[in-house]
Amino acid sequence: MKITLSSSFLQKMVIVGVLILIVVILSFLSKSFLTFTNLNNVTRQVAFVVITGCAVTPLMISGNFDLSIGSILGLTGMLSAFFVTLSIPLWLSIVLSILVGSGIGLLNGLMVVKLRIPSIIATLGTMYAARGLALVITGGNSIHMGLGEKFILLGRGYLGGIPITFLIMVLTILLFYFIESKTILGRYTYAIGGNKRTALLSGINVGSIVIFLYLLVGSLTGFSGTLMASRLGVGQPMVGTGFEFDVIVAVVLGGTSIEGGEGSIFGMLIGAFIVGFIANGLNLLGIHSFYQSILKGVVLVGAVLLDQKFKEGIAD
Repeated sequence: MKITLSSSFLQKMVIVGVLILIVVILSFLSKSFLTFTNLNNVTRQVAFVVITGCAVTPLMISGNFDLSIGSILGLTGMLSAFFVTLSIPLWLSIVLSILVGSGIGLLNGLMVVKLRIPSIIATLGTMYAARGLALVITGGNSIHMGLGEKFILLGRGYLGGIPITFLIMVLTILLFYFIESKTILGRYTYAIGGNKRTALLSGINVGSIVIFLYLLVGSLTGFSGTLMASRLGVGQPMVGTGFEFDVIVAVVLGGTSIEGGEGSIFGMLIGAFIVGFIANGLNLLGIHSFYQSILKGVVLVGAVLLDQKFKEGIAD
């Protein structure tokens, strides 16, 4: 009896192997790499990519992109600090900031679905608009006065000795894994990305689902923005520059096809840690951050080529 393995399973095994190889190599190159303090820092940094990536993954599985998440992260993080300085309670400041992210996500979805603007162009527009709005509100300055001690609780706090950001990341992963594997939304997302026309003929309300996926991305990114501002202890309008590419690299590296129809939360998680460990390892080795950008570009292209090779192998 011949046993065949799916391309997605093989791809997952490959990226898990790559992750293990990176960990082994970096542990030999730097004695500080496998320390608890360093791994804790990497996990907290990767948490923002993973939380946002949990929403971006199904969006990309559906065949759509969102380039505005970095700007949404910066805007919502800045707003959470700005609202606090207006004497608005912290919990309400966080809620309002998330709602702003949700609103931008909804706008993205409406432009893509109702106005039929290509997702890359629509979200590129909101990327510039959101970043510009953050700079206009702050005048290009950081907000760090009058935030209070509670502002940093979510980003730096612990619950039972475990970082709150880590707990939030785990809960988000479990929620979206459930959505991906056990719900109609998850099945419809794969169907839309696999063949949009067939999905329409099957009675799936493609437009509503795509809009909802964009809404989820905006909401999760808004929440990540408030967490980021809390961790930094400041509302900085330029935070999140390039964040969209960190997320996209993690999602694509994790096996999500840029054409849609394939991908997984598990793969995105592994991809995020690969990117996080590489960046951390380069920092520990004293290699300039400029080289990290070069490496991210190489990794992204390599991930796309890997996806194509697996598809060609299955087709043959």
